[in-house]
Amino acid sequence: MAALHSLGLCTAISHSSYQPRSLAGLASGAIQSVCSSFNGKPLHIPHSRLATLGQNCKSSRLTIMMVKPIIQFIQGTDEQTIPDVKLTKSRDGTNGMAIFRFDQPSVFDSSSEVGDITGFYMIDEEGVLQSVDVNAKFVNGKPAGIEAKYIMRTPRDWDRFMRFMERYANENGLQFIKK
Repeated sequence: MAALHSLGLCTAISHSSYQPRSLAGLASGAIQSVCSSFNGKPLHIPHSRLATLGQNCKSSRLTIMMVKPIIQFIQGTDEQTIPDVKLTKSRDGTNGMAIFRFDQPSVFDSSSEVGDITGFYMIDEEGVLQSVDVNAKFVNGKPAGIEAKYIMRTPRDWDRFMRFMERYANENGLQFIKK
């Protein structure tokens, strides 16, 4: 069994889901972006139209938007609490399970305003991993924690999950401890 533990106190996590990054040195003929006053997604124009539209622009480059790895219980509402995570893997490596334990998760603060917990969503630049195996823990009738399980049934699922966890751990100061 292995676990990921927080290395210390965490500061508040930004609600921003996107961090821009750019790639330089792309081969000519690739789709490139043109300067635009639009502040959302970059405007992508094929290279053939770039010459006529980009004359007034000082520089043009491809911009790729990266998604910060986040966990959500209510879609659109990021969980601010960093969980303890326990991982198990079968001896033959074909399947595994991750158990996430959140003590006093922030979703309890916002669930009355935003809505009900609909599942467990792990979101990064590759997409969304999700589970409906979510259980709330109550102490004296008040919510105290959440336990969520994510099951990986194939080596491919395991690899995808580990890529998410590596990104999430780097972003939130988690450390891998093998037991």
